[in-house]
Order: sequence, then C-alpha cells, then structure tokens
Amino acid sequence: MSFRANPFLHVGPSRIYDPLTDRTLAAGDGEYEAFCAFVAGGEASDALVRGGWIINGDDLSRRHHLKIVSIETLTTCNQRCYFCPVSIAPRDDASMPEGMFDSIVAQLEPFRSTIEGVFVQSYNEPTIDRRFVGFCTRLFEAQLPVAVLSNGTGLTPRNVEALMHAGTLRFLCVNLSTLDRQRYIDDRGVDHLPIVLANLDAMRDLDVAAEMRIIVLGQLDATHRRDFEEIRERFAGSRFEVAMHDTIDRAGWLDVGRKRTTPIRNLAGCELVGSRPIQHLHITASGACILCCQDYDGDYVVGDLSKQTIIEVLEGDAMAKMRRMVYGIDEAPDDFICRRCSYALSRD
Repeated sequence: MSFRANPFLHVGPSRIYDPLTDRTLAAGDGEYEAFCAFVAGGEASDALVRGGWIINGDDLSRRHHLKIVSIETLTTCNQRCYFCPVSIAPRDDASMPEGMFDSIVAQLEPFRSTIEGVFVQSYNEPTIDRRFVGFCTRLFEAQLPVAVLSNGTGLTPRNVEALMHAGTLRFLCVNLSTLDRQRYIDDRGVDHLPIVLANLDAMRDLDVAAEMRIIVLGQLDATHRRDFEEIRERFAGSRFEVAMHDTIDRAGWLDVGRKRTTPIRNLAGCELVGSRPIQHLHITASGACILCCQDYDGDYVVGDLSKQTIIEVLEGDAMAKMRRMVYGIDEAPDDFICRRCSYALSRD
C-alpha cells in the first residue's frame, strides 16, 4: 500500500492538528513521534492509519467537522466602523425569512455534539433586528449553543431580560474600542457610546452568557493600549473579560491593521477560529453559504440553502473544491482569497 500524510493536517513545529477529527498530536506523544518518523521516510503504523493521520489514497475533501455556524438574519448595521467593510461599501438591506431560519435550526440539531457556537450575525448588528430575541429563543429551544457578537447598542435591559428568560448564551462578545466619545464617533460614524455604556453597565453583573467578553480593537499603539487599560479598569470585577486585539485587513479588503504583504504561493489550510472550510458554515441572509466571513462580497459561494440542505452543502462539489484549494491539494487561482489572508497556513 502507498500511504501518505493526511493533506488536511495542520503541521506545526511541536503540534499536529486534524480539523476533520478535532484531534491533536503533541511533541512527546508516541503517535506524534511516529508521524514525524513516517514523514521522514519511516513505516506507516497501524495507529496512525486508524487515527486518520496517514491515508492510502482516500479523498477526504467531502468530510467535515462542524463547530461554528454564523447565520446572518439581516444585512443592516447601525454603525460604520473604520475596521469593517460596511464603512466603505454598505449593503442593501435584506432579511432572512423566518421559515428559512427555522429550517436551518432544525437541520443543525443533528450537529449538537460538535457545534460550539451558532452566531446570529455576520457584517451586521444582530441586536437591531426586531426578531433577535425570538431567533435566539428558537436556538435555545433546539439546545444549540447561541453566540452573539455585537456593538452593544441593542443589548438594552429589556432585551437582556428577555434573553435571560429564554436561556443563557454560550458566548457574548461586545466590540468597544474606546471610552473617548469623540474618537468613538470618529471610529464608528455615530454617537452611540453613552447608549452602549449604559447597556453594558446594566448587565455587567448578570449571567447573560457563560462567557462574556469585551473586545478592544485598535492599531496596537500607545492609544490602543491606553483605551484597553481604561476599559479594563471600568469593567474590573464584572462578568466581562476585557481583551485587546488588533484590527485586520479582511483578506486585503481594507487598508488597515494586520495584513499579508505578499500573497501565499503554497496554501496549506486555514486557522481562523478553526478551519473555515472544514469546521465552519457561514450563511447569508439570502441563504447562500460562503467559504468564509472574510469574503465580504460573497465571491466564494459553496451552496444555497434555498435549494439545498446543509448536508448537501457540506458534502457537495463546491465545498469539496474549496477545501482542496484552501489546503493546496488543487492549485487555487492567483487571486484566491486565502492567498492574501493573515490566517491562512502556508508551505512557503
């Protein structure tokens, strides 16, 4: 038999991760050493074959391990943040039909054992959707882990009370970049800071989510550090963990923050909150499924839930083709989105 390494592995200097099984081999582990020996020209052990670390001609491109789902219930956002494509090219307003949402939820139920979060947004503000609490409630009823990323404007005491009555979020993350009101306006195009702070203060000690976080985005400069320290001090002792992150260029879409200066020649996978083509499903308000949330323009469509089921999308030709290109099994076009993404893995 002619064995080879599983082409979907994330191989690092002291760690090998398989996104298809969500398993890791670490340095010092017997299987890790056996894998390294195999790559160096050694024999294929039965344990490595059984674990899927090495394969014999198998096509794995239709396999998946669904962990993260994002459902865009509407396209509208009430801010124009400099670190988001919405600030440059806002989209036309559109809403997902409730029947489609219900169908998606029902189809996700069989994936309960692997899904870690169902996010109810994309490049929008989910809390301004009048159906927001109702959508979260339906996910709670389906026993799916609900996750929310928000600018905080719609997390009013009334909405938070309704949410807590329905269930507990798995994850709540609020994007708050500064306590300086004028810079908040300059960064986001709107004067929402007093509303956001009032909402956050009202919920600071409530168990709205199992994990509650405030993300402070910036340029990793002195101003960013000062903003982070001020926000961390304000919410010290609350349920909120405050974290500092740099902005990113959204795979070349924006001219801000972290960016890749030269395109990747030899793609080797994705490590943006897991593997996007293997572990994620991103659904737009129309029901289109796209490769990744970095794809703001929706250029990389892998399915359509108005015509297909989730299983048909995850195991379909389009998704399989994307997986092979993202992992360098098939050669991707020169302008492929992953070649310019900061989170793409490389064999260069």
